[in-house]
Amino acid sequence: MKRSFLMAVLGTLVMTGADAAQSASMMQDGDASSLAAPDPQDAAFQAYLQTVAAKARAQGIREAAIRSVLTGLTYNPRVVALDRAQPGGSPTSNATPPDFTPYRLSHINAALIAKGRAIYGSVASDASRIEARYGVPAPILLAIWGNETNFGSYMGNFDLPRSLATLAYDGRRRALFEGELIALIKMVDQGVPRSRLTGSWAGAFGNPQFLPSVYLRVAQDGDGDGSRDIWSSKADTLASIASYFRDAGWRPGQPWGVRATVPADFNRAANQSLLTAPSCSRVHARQARWRTVGEWRQMGVIAQGRIGDNVMASLIEPDGPGKTAFLLTGNYRVILDYNCSNYYALSVGWLADEIAGNP
Repeated sequence: MKRSFLMAVLGTLVMTGADAAQSASMMQDGDASSLAAPDPQDAAFQAYLQTVAAKARAQGIREAAIRSVLTGLTYNPRVVALDRAQPGGSPTSNATPPDFTPYRLSHINAALIAKGRAIYGSVASDASRIEARYGVPAPILLAIWGNETNFGSYMGNFDLPRSLATLAYDGRRRALFEGELIALIKMVDQGVPRSRLTGSWAGAFGNPQFLPSVYLRVAQDGDGDGSRDIWSSKADTLASIASYFRDAGWRPGQPWGVRATVPADFNRAANQSLLTAPSCSRVHARQARWRTVGEWRQMGVIAQGRIGDNVMASLIEPDGPGKTAFLLTGNYRVILDYNCSNYYALSVGWLADEIAGNP
């Protein structure tokens, strides 16, 4: 399972580190909610946990891991309320903001850029090795980390088993959350301490905010100490994000995109996207059709960065016609695979360029 399943949970705009900074009181009190929970001995909830335990046993997970994760769990109504409040969660959910600039200004600032550059300098040797192995530039990896958790400042303190069990029991996305709960039990069976299992209300954790199934699939031991520590190891965090991007199809040597200038008489109607995507259809609808960079130049759309004429690219004007424009490559779609939001992906690319010193 890919991490992008989390996008089905949170909608188009997923909470990142910057969002968490703006709502720290909501994220940081975790399970210390004043909302009254059902009786801990609630028969239906406990019966459901026994069903999950049986499914875990059927997958060969050891009893000690099952007990460690499921014993003593209680229903948490707060995570259900947070789930309902997400875009797509209810008819009154917040809509995507119309312009990119306000989003960018709230997600990228001088402090975040400085922190990213400092970490980049501190992991130079690891970063070089990871880039060589996975083919993904370190600034992109750092930008994901920065966007997700402000470089580890906001990883969440909800009890993951309790959150996932509650969301699975609630039933709105039972197949997804139940699968992630069983994946979490597998993590414990493989040696991840139960005490590590804290994170966001929706089940994501660690510096890159992986879901349990994603951790099992792509997490890496980047520093060679025998563990896949995406909570406190910089090398493990960067290698794990790089592993995700490599598996998602990142093309080495190609930028995520470059800024572009668009002529005043550009015919946007003739360049509307014809792509029909099985997921993220609204995201892809905001992009123009795909052409080579050379073809875009013939129409007056001029790339402002280094990119080959034969590279396929799509045009996006996130603040509307006549304002900021980018030519996006296939690597941009890899960022979308991590989080299906144009604003998120653009902010990752923008932050990566700032960290690399190429704004």
